Amino acid sequence: MILSELFRMALAAIMSHKLRSFLTLVGIIAGVASIIGVMTGISVIQTTIESELSVLGSTVFQVQKWAAAGPTSEAERIKISKRRPTTVENADAIREHVKTVSLVGAELWSIAQHTIKYRGISTNPNITVCGGTPEYAPNNTHYIGLGRNISQEDIKIGRNVAVLGHAIAEKLFPWTDPLQKTVKLDGRKFRVVGVFAEKKTNLGFNFDNYILIPISNYQQIFGMRDRFGRENSVNITVRARSPEVVDDAIAETRAVMRKERGLKPNEEDDFTIFTNDSQIKSFNQATASVKTGAFVIGIIALVVAGIGIMNIMLVSVTERTKEIGLRKAIGAKKNTILLHFLIEAIILCNIGGIIGILTGFGLGNIVSLLTGFPVHIPLNWAVIGLLFCSAIGIIFGLWPAYRAALLNPVESLRFE
Repeated sequence: MILSELFRMALAAIMSHKLRSFLTLVGIIAGVASIIGVMTGISVIQTTIESELSVLGSTVFQVQKWAAAGPTSEAERIKISKRRPTTVENADAIREHVKTVSLVGAELWSIAQHTIKYRGISTNPNITVCGGTPEYAPNNTHYIGLGRNISQEDIKIGRNVAVLGHAIAEKLFPWTDPLQKTVKLDGRKFRVVGVFAEKKTNLGFNFDNYILIPISNYQQIFGMRDRFGRENSVNITVRARSPEVVDDAIAETRAVMRKERGLKPNEEDDFTIFTNDSQIKSFNQATASVKTGAFVIGIIALVVAGIGIMNIMLVSVTERTKEIGLRKAIGAKKNTILLHFLIEAIILCNIGGIIGILTGFGLGNIVSLLTGFPVHIPLNWAVIGLLFCSAIGIIFGLWPAYRAALLNPVESLRFE
């Protein structure tokens, strides 16, 4: 008997008992949906993070007091909080002594608590202020769309100049050229010399809703402590001369930082160096336990469902004993009968798997609806899910199929 005929007969057997088949599939659907749902949700977040982290580019890394993904425990938070802040002087030392880098920038941030006004028009009090160096724009791939960037001369002289985020310029100057206009940042006057090109983000940070001023002005206005009284730590961005020398640049930067901060050979670093890859790795480590938990729960559900399928197939073999005897009487071989019931179990599992995968994709992409992240379909997990379903069908369908293949045709024909 050809394989296509076996598939047709298996499907006919499944469709002739729709309710029983559906109830058998519930466990498979639940198991696959739980795995695919969690993996899809994490993939949605991970894909967005990887896209957003391209802000650093392939040759840029950062030097900070804090870890890239934040402390993973209270003990680590306390430990890192005791570190000395990274400073503008550290950035200057890297710029002077590390020969494998081309741009070294320094940034200080005051997050989402400021207001900018122009002739009676005011932003909401949610503007972020960045005190930076000219390297901010290229190192963060956020380029000037209108006017010019801040310059080293601006920093040296302490000019009250600013580059506005795209959204701020749209709000304050809907019909007017903003260049050379004077805005008030929390009551302090700044002359607009540039506007950033629009840069959308999905991670909650609005790159278009902040203002860049010279770091010297920032230090003069805001001091070196944040609103909680903590000493501000400078975020240092470093661009290697090429992707091939990134590792060398990181090693040289680390050596310069250790020397500048007076660390002894046996002392660990009191700063963190991280790249795009290290941030993605941190995210993967943070979500590893969630993935493992979902996978284990899903496998348990699939095993339980497999036991249910085995029992249903055994009942099916009993119900169709006479049919099996008749098929054997007209020449069906043991292998044909075994393959028929095995295919039936595999098809049954994969129907449940397909429904579970589609359900999982839907559940996982609820994250997209809640966050505005792009929808993502991890097809690799769909393939893995179907492979597991096929394996469950083979493992738990083998015994019923073997029982059917061993039936005596004479005894089977007498079965009532």
